[in-house]
Amino acid sequence: MPVKLVLGLQHGDEGKGRVVDDLVQSWADVVVRFQGGGNAGHTVYDRQGNKFVTHILPVGVLSANLINIISRGCVVDIEEFCQEVDDIEVSGSNLSVSGFCPIIEPTHKIIDRLKYQKKLGTTAKGIGPAYSDFYARDSILVKDIVDNPEQSLIKIQSKFFSLQEKRAQDGESLESLKPDFDLFNDWVLKYKEMSEILGFYRLSNENILQDYYKKGYNILLEGAQGSGLNIFSDNYPDVTSSAPSVGGALNSTGLSHKQIDEVIGVIKSYKTKVGSGAFPSIINDGQEKILADIGQEFGATTGRPRKCGWLDLDEVKHAVQQNGVDHLCVVKTDVMTHIKNPFFFVHGRKYSLTKINSVSSFDPGFAELLKQIEIHTGIKQISYTTGPKRGEIVWTN
Repeated sequence: MPVKLVLGLQHGDEGKGRVVDDLVQSWADVVVRFQGGGNAGHTVYDRQGNKFVTHILPVGVLSANLINIISRGCVVDIEEFCQEVDDIEVSGSNLSVSGFCPIIEPTHKIIDRLKYQKKLGTTAKGIGPAYSDFYARDSILVKDIVDNPEQSLIKIQSKFFSLQEKRAQDGESLESLKPDFDLFNDWVLKYKEMSEILGFYRLSNENILQDYYKKGYNILLEGAQGSGLNIFSDNYPDVTSSAPSVGGALNSTGLSHKQIDEVIGVIKSYKTKVGSGAFPSIINDGQEKILADIGQEFGATTGRPRKCGWLDLDEVKHAVQQNGVDHLCVVKTDVMTHIKNPFFFVHGRKYSLTKINSVSSFDPGFAELLKQIEIHTGIKQISYTTGPKRGEIVWTN
């Protein structure tokens, strides 16, 4: 099966990165990050327990001899991109970024901080405003930066100064504006070098995935965030600004729905959430602290603590149906062994589970958890993790 798609089915932070990393070791030739921006970090632990974090880069860059692509559904902060390829020491031979990716401008970050960070709990990384400009057909794309760096910079500067002028007219003091001017000036000083680095990694053939598909390459599509954060979900406006869904993957990659052979949905054995919005299965009996501490529930990119709740099977079932999920992978199952009184949430209510003592199909509590997931989602193919490290996934056929 040459194309697999890995999606989060909750509110992000499900562990998609470690699932992708595991498939990279045994199966994938090409890894494609298809939506979102650098606000969506993926954390991976190798077999020795060493920790690695990617932000905008596909998880495949952590392994040698793979082709990695950032496709056009992503927005790219070119400063963070350049820093990340330097930190991970990525070569141009195994990473490309689509020329049609919109860039995140300094102005986008300022707007995000001023307008959306407190309102929606965003990371203030400029993701939403960058997508807003894209849909308004006013984006600067990666190819613009590479092909016409001077002209693109003029447009970027114009946007920045227009915003600062409006802020001053609205009564903000010059002193309050100064930090943003300092950051912008620093960004401009690095602009030429960043545009050259971007040119080095620019994708040379925008139809390359179809070529790889015809050649029989194993293509792994790596989602970020989760179905509950889909811009088109009922949780709007408490969502992200892209589509972490099958539809988002198709728009971004140029592959058709008939070319995707398997959709792997990733869920935690419990649920976490950051930002605003409803959270019906949230835990308030003290066990949420155990999940947060043992599960290390802090954002890979932001470090923000995540709210913890019981596994919400209403939410998972909805995501399974919308995305045509074939296969579920349940992660952080070992964390649940530390919970004395476990529950799951379905039909708007919470139900108790037998205590989980070990991650094994022979353990009554764990077997019950898997059975409830199967009953309420209709998915029979359920894999699961036994620990946080690379290779600690039990794959079912």
